Amino acid sequence: MTFNKEIYLNNLKQTIESYYPISDKSWKLIESITEFQTFKKGEILLQNGEIAKNLHFIGKGIIRTFITDELGNFYNKNLFLENTLAGSKVSLMLQTPSNFTIEALEDCIIINLNYKKYIELINQNDDLKNFYITHLEKNWIIEKEQREVALVMQNATERYLKLLEKNPGIADRVPLLHIASHLGITPTQLSRIRKNLEKDL
Repeated sequence: MTFNKEIYLNNLKQTIESYYPISDKSWKLIESITEFQTFKKGEILLQNGEIAKNLHFIGKGIIRTFITDELGNFYNKNLFLENTLAGSKVSLMLQTPSNFTIEALEDCIIINLNYKKYIELINQNDDLKNFYITHLEKNWIIEKEQREVALVMQNATERYLKLLEKNPGIADRVPLLHIASHLGITPTQLSRIRKNLEKDL
């Protein structure tokens, strides 16, 4: 897969600066710990039981993080689209085996950030530290709580509409099976919801 690395690096920089502005010096430090990797649809970025080493920036494509139970049933914890940072956060922070598997749902261009070096840079540079805190609060605390509340307080149709609002076009790119799992419902329930919404249009 041939692509222009500068475009994706620029997208990473813009994503970081959407949370907190960083200096040119800090950006060059971040750029120095990046590594590009491509994945075909269905390939695994991180296997359940592995210790995560990288934070992943999605330049192109969609990935999912999921848990599989003893019976082989899976539950999608998260779906990550372009210009988001993803990873097995607990595994990265504690350097313990990941409970999740991370899989490419489309052909992907990924920028890996070496997590150990990334944390060193954050500890040494205040602007990167402010970015890290802001990103952590928004994506790993606020959104996590909102999702947990939505699972209890919102019905499945409301959760589906919220997902579409946040990620327009996701239903054309991600198999309904995976969207249903992410919403905590069955594919049959999701099909019913989609039919009812089409009737209302």
